[in-house]
Amino acid sequence: MKILQTITVKQVLTEKSKEMLLQEYEQKLFQLKKECDQLRFELKKLERTKKYSTANLLSHFEKEMEFRQEKMKLIEFQTEQLQMLPLGSELKETEVQALVDIKLGDKWDKVSNNPTIIIKDGIITEIRER
Repeated sequence: MKILQTITVKQVLTEKSKEMLLQEYEQKLFQLKKECDQLRFELKKLERTKKYSTANLLSHFEKEMEFRQEKMKLIEFQTEQLQMLPLGSELKETEVQALVDIKLGDKWDKVSNNPTIIIKDGIITEIRER
């Protein structure tokens, strides 16, 4: 019989991976700022048409901008935390599903433990069985 098992994938923080994460955060911030600018532009454009209630428009667009600003604050916090982490720290990257073959007589503790895959600079360096 086969069952699905969740496996945690962790990344070891190196100079290279830290730099890549910082660039990724920077790119996300840039994209969110562009989206906010676009929302402001769209708001002004719709206000000029006078087809819609200004109060409703303003409310809708403010919610959308607040949502993006909250995301930006989170990314800035993550950037600060990343700066403080020492090299060699393990960061949870993702979880994946694996098919595990089980049969009568297998020890459940061995089957049910969640293994962890350790990645360093994109290369699997370790598979930990708990």
